[in-house]
Amino acid sequence: MLDIKVIRENPDLVKERLANRHDGSADLIDEVLVCDETRRKNETSKQALQSERKTTSKEIGKLRANGEDSSGIEAEVKKIGEQIKILDDEGSEAAERQTELLLNIPNLPHEDCPIGADEEANPIIRSWGEKPALAGARDHLDLAEEKGIISFDDGARLSGSGFAVYRAKGARLQRSLIQFLLDIQSRENGYEEVNVPHIVKRECMEGTGQLPKFEDDMYGTENNEFFLAPTAEVPVTNLYRDTLLSGNDLPIKLTAHTPCFRREAGSAGRDNRGIIRMHQFDKVELVQIVDPANSMDMLEELTGHAEAALKKLGLHYQVIELCTGDVGFSSCKTYDIEVWAPGQGKYLEVSSCSCFGDYQARRMKLRYKDAEGRNNFCHTLNGSGTALPRLLVALLEQCQDADGTIQIPEALQPYYGEATL
Repeated sequence: MLDIKVIRENPDLVKERLANRHDGSADLIDEVLVCDETRRKNETSKQALQSERKTTSKEIGKLRANGEDSSGIEAEVKKIGEQIKILDDEGSEAAERQTELLLNIPNLPHEDCPIGADEEANPIIRSWGEKPALAGARDHLDLAEEKGIISFDDGARLSGSGFAVYRAKGARLQRSLIQFLLDIQSRENGYEEVNVPHIVKRECMEGTGQLPKFEDDMYGTENNEFFLAPTAEVPVTNLYRDTLLSGNDLPIKLTAHTPCFRREAGSAGRDNRGIIRMHQFDKVELVQIVDPANSMDMLEELTGHAEAALKKLGLHYQVIELCTGDVGFSSCKTYDIEVWAPGQGKYLEVSSCSCFGDYQARRMKLRYKDAEGRNNFCHTLNGSGTALPRLLVALLEQCQDADGTIQIPEALQPYYGEATL
């Protein structure tokens, strides 16, 4: 959530930064300011009337003590009370509308974020490794069906389209990748591994910014009071909702594996082929809670931690920075890591690493006490380390031989138990 004080003091700057998102959110700022002015003006007027009522009420006691008629003053006090109620109702209505607007206004893109309208303006920051020289690379779906490791028919029978069942060596490979990814972050990069619920409260989804904006994309229970977690970012970050930390506690670094649930099935066509876009998928998540002074440096670190897994697997990838028109709702700066999928002939996003500034922390009331004893909002970051389906796509397609044999990367072999699939 944006700081109302920043909006109040720098409305034109806020509008300018939001306008670079090309999503119309800048148009909401004027109404936020109207609500803010109404709320503050009514509160000032209410306090003045309360003071007047208090003074006037004392006169009633004096008149009664002297046996005099106090009905006129009593009527005046009653009228003041009615005026206070009107101001109270108007102020509450303005405050509720202001909160509603602020919950639907995205974060300000960081000042260093490249300006652009859409993904076409995302610059490539770096790449690692080389595209494997594969003549006639086969699609992961063809390879998986040939080997009997993924069944979409079983997934559809159980849950409908957009679901899959991993079988035999496919299930083992999935489990091996999860353990491999968790071990890298918890044993090598200093993350505390946590195992969290997969169903979260509505306020958790509001805290990290999925609600109310993206409610239609989520799987909610009855009355949408609880939701299946769309990403481990939600339960893991919310472990510190409504918390006041010590500055000495920072940074906090957490990793978790969870299934993720999303209603969106992606665009029509080839992007829906195989396991590239699913309603349910596994992901290892990285979350950091940090001192605001270090958040941009920590974003670079976190992105490197996500890249580490791909390097160990020997998979060619590139890192892009999202422009202002493509950066996520709650994020101020994001790097996407895209792995090469030769069977698709394109790069696939396997990780999105973001800094949210104090946007999430302000929504979830996550603060820390600094060395001077002042309470400040923390900065939060997260990234996938990584998402499993597309990682598996890249592994199958980059590591295939001409005869369809999959060479299991050396770093993964102790987990998988074999050198080939």
